[in-house]
Amino acid sequence: MSERKVLNKYYPPDFDPSKIPKLKLPKDRQYVVRLMAPFNMRCKTCGEYIYKGKKFNARKETVQNEVYLGLPIFRFYIKCTRCLAEITFKTDPENTDYTMEHGATRNFQAEKLLEEEEKRVQKEREDEELNNPMKVLENRTKDSKLEMEVLENLQELKDLNQRQAHVDFEAMLRQHRLSEEERLKQEQEEDERETAALVEEARKRRLLEDSDSEEDAAPAPPQPAVLPNPSPNPTAILDEGPKAKRKMESWERSVGTLGSKPQLSGLVVVKKTGLDRSTPQGQPAPTLGTMKNGKAADPAPRTPGTSSLSQLGAYSDSEDSSSSS
Repeated sequence: MSERKVLNKYYPPDFDPSKIPKLKLPKDRQYVVRLMAPFNMRCKTCGEYIYKGKKFNARKETVQNEVYLGLPIFRFYIKCTRCLAEITFKTDPENTDYTMEHGATRNFQAEKLLEEEEKRVQKEREDEELNNPMKVLENRTKDSKLEMEVLENLQELKDLNQRQAHVDFEAMLRQHRLSEEERLKQEQEEDERETAALVEEARKRRLLEDSDSEEDAAPAPPQPAVLPNPSPNPTAILDEGPKAKRKMESWERSVGTLGSKPQLSGLVVVKKTGLDRSTPQGQPAPTLGTMKNGKAADPAPRTPGTSSLSQLGAYSDSEDSSSSS
């Protein structure tokens, strides 16, 4: 069992390799290899996208009658992952790339197009320089100028790196931190000053408002109380009861006072009593209070309320007399 692990086999002294028969294999023999898709492609049959790097079990063969500088060119056969259609592509040693051959289309690749454009420009330049010596001189002048510009830019970068090498970044950060602290402190002081000014303004406004309110709330000088005219007879108010007052107020609200409409005052006829008939002209008629119980009483003053009430009584008496007659 140990002999299968050794690297060198035993060859007897009479071993002759020329006696070993050679196998005659066909030149287009195919081998099964494991590979990855070299570029992005799309199947022509079903439209399935196959991305770069997808693994396949491919068949490999050598292309006949195609060689580049002695290097053989190989062809690979793969199958679409969706419809199992056959896709083939070949190696391209000239461009160090692969070329699509059958069954799919290669997707757009900007890098490949850029390389192709650079190669085309380079080939055109070589063709121009081959037949035009002045073009060669012009191209060399342009290349020298471009090279000088590149060297100048490189020297500037070197100088910049050297200047930055002597810069103390810690000191710069420390200075920046101190300036930031000073700025914050200054802003805080400005905020405090503004706050103090606002508070002082509010206090002054409050003092002014308080002083104005005190002036408005000052007591007015006392006004002398207006007393009603004293009645000569203190007991005259007893003649009118509260019921008469309520009656008069309700009558005035509904009908109105008779004194306010002169045209109605002519309709009221005052009934003359026997006392009025016996009283001679030029002598004042005695009041009801003087003739009560045959004794003289204090004359009662006639107030506006009393006159209205007496007129109302007289008006009712006149209606009774007219109805009776």
